[in-house]
Amino acid sequence: MNDLRTRAAGPEDLDAVLAFWKVAAEGTSISDDRDGVERLVARDPGALILAEQGGALVGTVIAGFDGWRCHLYRLAVHPDRRRQGIGSALLAAAEDRFVRLGGRRADAMVLVRNERAQHAWRAAGYAPEEQWRRWVKPLTD
Repeated sequence: MNDLRTRAAGPEDLDAVLAFWKVAAEGTSISDDRDGVERLVARDPGALILAEQGGALVGTVIAGFDGWRCHLYRLAVHPDRRRQGIGSALLAAAEDRFVRLGGRRADAMVLVRNERAQHAWRAAGYAPEEQWRRWVKPLTD
C-alpha cells in the first residue's frame, strides 16, 4: 500500500467514478448518475475522496458536511483490493476533513443486507444506532 494516495475528485474523474461504483459499490441511489455526482463536486469540491494506487482508482468515499452533521456515503473499495487498508485510508481522509471543517460526529448509511460493510464499519469504530429509522421521499419521478 506504499503508493496509495487519496485526493479530492474533480469534474474530470466523474465518469471513472460512476464506472467504478458499478464494480465496487453495493446498491444504488437516485443520485448515482452523472448529474448527481457533478452537482456534488461543484457544490462541495472536497466531499468526494478517491483512493488511487498505481494510477488506478481503487476506492471512494463521499464525506459530506452540511455545516452541522458529517455524513459518509459510497465507501467502496475495488473487490480485488479489499482488506488492504484502502477503506481505512479513505475513512481517515474523510474524518480528517470533518475535523478540519469543525465536525463533531460522523455517521454512515449502510445497507442492512451488506454484512461485509457492517463488519468494516464496526472495525473502524462506528456503531449502529437502532433507535433511528431513515425516512425517504423521492423528489422526482
